[in-house]
Amino acid sequence: MRALGMGGAFVAVANDSSATWWNPAGLATGPFLDLALTRASGESGDALPASRTGLWSFSLGTPPLGVSYYRLRITDIRATSPTAPAEAGREDRAAGVGIRSLSVSQFGATVLHTITTGVSAGATVKYLRGTAHVRDLDGTDAAGAIADLLDEGDDLSGGDGEGAVDIDVGVLAAMGAVRVGVTARNLREPSFSGRRLERQVRAGAAFDAAAAGGLPLTVSLDVDLRRYAAATGDRRVVAFGGEHWVRPQRVALRGGARFNTAGEQDRTVTAGASVAVRAALFVDGYGAVGAKTGESGWGVAARVSF
Repeated sequence: MRALGMGGAFVAVANDSSATWWNPAGLATGPFLDLALTRASGESGDALPASRTGLWSFSLGTPPLGVSYYRLRITDIRATSPTAPAEAGREDRAAGVGIRSLSVSQFGATVLHTITTGVSAGATVKYLRGTAHVRDLDGTDAAGAIADLLDEGDDLSGGDGEGAVDIDVGVLAAMGAVRVGVTARNLREPSFSGRRLERQVRAGAAFDAAAAGGLPLTVSLDVDLRRYAAATGDRRVVAFGGEHWVRPQRVALRGGARFNTAGEQDRTVTAGASVAVRAALFVDGYGAVGAKTGESGWGVAARVSF
């Protein structure tokens, strides 16, 4: 949730168990133990094509190792071609909505290696099990079709699940108040029923003012280094965010934004917070609001960190 509250600008910040996803090398700078249970949901697009995502996750980091489980569902909603010509004098009402849903379970093991003082590399080896579903809805009202999906999202036709082994890698350099990282996800680009998880490469930089003797404030910037395909079109994202501990180890506030520089020029603004309900036990949350096809969503997490 910290990463999402900061607009996704987390490659160089990643220093909790979510580093197993954002940058495996980040575990090297994390606490002795960090464990998180997460639930998140998001929607992109106010017209077709559109997408919906749902996420459940468990992650555990205790340098130099990490383990994680992610359950991700990605649903694409697209207009289909008309199946018949419209009758004379009537609006064409034959076009429908096509729905593709991919459910992926990911089990990951993260290992670290110290290259030199302040510079670490990490890798998450993951086993993915994915199932693709397809459903076609005829009718004139795309919004109604989407509502049907939300109400009956599991009522889709699909095949047996498919398994694949993949790997994410990352490097992180922490030099005083400055942190720089690079990560690459889905190196083997696995496919499930013809839907490929494309490789994503992202670089990030962050400045930790507290490490320079200033406020407990971190600011960060992430940039995708290559274009990749998503449900709503091509993406290459620039993200920035900030995190301020209003009361150290007790209350934190976050904010951020991200912009797509390829394809649809969507924008998303995010905000989040953490509250320690007792020593070492945090409740994290975030919300996002998107413009055009930007993602809107929310998420909550319970996290133990010490």
